[in-house]
Amino acid sequence: MSAPLPIGITIFATDKSIGPAELAREVEDRGFESLFVPEHTHIPASRKTPYPAGEPLPEEYFRTLDPFSALAAAAAVTSRIKLGTGICLVAQHHEINLAKQVATVDLLSQGRFVFGIGYGWNEDEMNSHGTAYKDRREVVRERVLAMRALWTEEVASFSGRHVQLEPSYSWPKPVQAGGPPVLIGGAAGPKMLQAIVDYADGWIPIGGRGLTENLPRLRALAEEAGRDPASISVTVFGAQPDPGKLEHFASIGAERVVFWVPPAGRDVVLPMLDKLQGLL
Repeated sequence: MSAPLPIGITIFATDKSIGPAELAREVEDRGFESLFVPEHTHIPASRKTPYPAGEPLPEEYFRTLDPFSALAAAAAVTSRIKLGTGICLVAQHHEINLAKQVATVDLLSQGRFVFGIGYGWNEDEMNSHGTAYKDRREVVRERVLAMRALWTEEVASFSGRHVQLEPSYSWPKPVQAGGPPVLIGGAAGPKMLQAIVDYADGWIPIGGRGLTENLPRLRALAEEAGRDPASISVTVFGAQPDPGKLEHFASIGAERVVFWVPPAGRDVVLPMLDKLQGLL
């Protein structure tokens, strides 16, 4: 039997849900490994982009808290759990500001931050930030590379098609050497798997479907690129809380599994945490 898999919790933290600081304390007290929060900056009322899971779009999508403020609050009242974005929409941020936000949360949490990122599905939301949907993958790649420079170099610079960073100083630096782990979220495909190998530290797929067949492909791509496949971690995000699935994910080498709790008050969320605690 495989070793028990670390279990994390994720929630759409909103102005109506349990607060991130209280939730983080409850998550840590129950022995969970991590807490992740997603991000949407806003939802344009035009709603030109259909919700992938089917309409109507749940209210929490346009009520989400800023993830970095929420995780800073969580860091202040915890000492052990990892704190992550699941996921941050990098194409909707300026790389200099985002690099500082990430580094600050990593510093305040004493190196417990996990940087889950994604390309985004909402075209009109992305367009509001000046990013063309067709360019999002290249934009995210360049912004991550520029952020890595800001995290690791005393005088950082970057030159790309979408990002130009003149030689610059930027502190704080993250506590974690090289910056926090960057995990890319999204379904398996040639572009996704290659991007993980090229510039990320791991993969954060939703649900875990297709992992059994695609993990060998990911590891083979890493070997072809001269990269140790063991350097690429896998976090299964939003899986069903089933002991058999946990055993399977552990057997194929996942690093953690993250379960959803609803964007509700403590009277709903805490009993669910108690139930999920049984899987530990």
